[in-house]
Amino acid sequence: MSFTFIDLFAGIGGFHAALGAMGGKCVYASEWDKDSARIYERNWNLKPDGDITLAANDEVMNVPEHDVLVGGFPCQPFSKSGKQMGMEETRGTLFWNIAKIIEARKPTLVLLENVRNIAGPRHIHEWKVIIKTLRDLGYRVSEEPMVVSPHLINPEFGGRPQVRDRVFIAATRIPKGIPNFKYNIEIPSLDSVKKYWDPQKWNLSKDLPLEKLSDAKSKKAVALNETEIEWIEAWNEFVVLMRGKLGDKPLPGFPIWADDWVLEKDLKIPRGTPDWKENFLRKNSEFYTKHKTVLNKWLKKWNHLEHFPPSRRMFEWQAQDTKTLWEAIMHFRPSGIRAKKATYVPALVAITQTSIIGKQKRRITVREGARLQGLPDWFDFVDQADKLTYKQLGNGVNVGAVYNVIKAQVIRDLDLLGDMPQLTRSILGAPTNPDSVLESHEIFHSYKPSTEPIDLNEYTQLRLIK
Repeated sequence: MSFTFIDLFAGIGGFHAALGAMGGKCVYASEWDKDSARIYERNWNLKPDGDITLAANDEVMNVPEHDVLVGGFPCQPFSKSGKQMGMEETRGTLFWNIAKIIEARKPTLVLLENVRNIAGPRHIHEWKVIIKTLRDLGYRVSEEPMVVSPHLINPEFGGRPQVRDRVFIAATRIPKGIPNFKYNIEIPSLDSVKKYWDPQKWNLSKDLPLEKLSDAKSKKAVALNETEIEWIEAWNEFVVLMRGKLGDKPLPGFPIWADDWVLEKDLKIPRGTPDWKENFLRKNSEFYTKHKTVLNKWLKKWNHLEHFPPSRRMFEWQAQDTKTLWEAIMHFRPSGIRAKKATYVPALVAITQTSIIGKQKRRITVREGARLQGLPDWFDFVDQADKLTYKQLGNGVNVGAVYNVIKAQVIRDLDLLGDMPQLTRSILGAPTNPDSVLESHEIFHSYKPSTEPIDLNEYTQLRLIK
């Protein structure tokens, strides 16, 4: 056994896939959602504990010893009344239970994942509390958020064609004898796995790859219905008409709001309208005024979109020089239909707003969704409904992102890991791409990292802490 890890708020096991591909052994997992826990147990041969608050608190510590703690924890508001902004202020939140585990078990590495907004302006207080708590517990951690998206990672290193910005908090325990200077340090660097990679080079057919659907049942499961096709046909005609009108000029990049098309002289901005909305209203009015003849003709043909839901009378073009809407990747969003160039897809979300592949006139399949998250094709969702699977995938963590972040964390903190040679060897000596281990169920479950010493010189050169 090379190293042990625990998997908190485990979902269906994205963290498990990444650390298992490095030779790690999971000794404990927690996941309160029974459907996700069932899928986790099915694929990783480990039944997650149901409620972390019962396993780790002031009276109980049922979490075993481990080397690495990972988890995609929920972000909850912390009290702002505490003056110290330390561990006790997190009491009553799930981060407090994580902190209790760290305090008791002292894992060498801690890697936490959350949505990008956790480090945004609405959560400044929570972010500061988290960083201070980890530092007070004796860990080196950057106060700068590490934002990672798999579409920026070279496919040779396990990247995927999915925009999925997530914040990672990489904390490494400071051994006795090394001063715990609570100054800021840089985040782990992913420069080496992003280098020479242009995300515009993604090709879904080759890099995902897309499934070839042969049977009627699988085609029906992801097919667009007649109403959805009508929405796309209408906006496709809009794209084609405007391309003819604009010539070499690009289509508008701001959100198109057909309900708000009025001549500039008739535009009235209600008092109290936010600046961002006023900006879009003015741009739509200017656009309509300039192209009124073409747009009115289009509106008349499609009955002024009156039979479309409000969100389908809104359109956002981010597909650059793509000729038609049917050649783009689409996303049905509450804020409208968004079109992107057919390279990488928008983030999987925990609802059924799955991406639409225009050329195939269908949504991505469950298997394609799993591939976008870096899960192997042997990963089994058993007999559950596709809607539930899409939700689980949308709530999950990307395997390649975790794999590369934890490698970068070890490189950054080599000076702290001298007494953990096996952990360092296992992580840095793991294959360049986790897919090489994950591609086979048998290989994954029997994989053991090499015991040969590794040359740390090349990794030392990449360190940001000298």
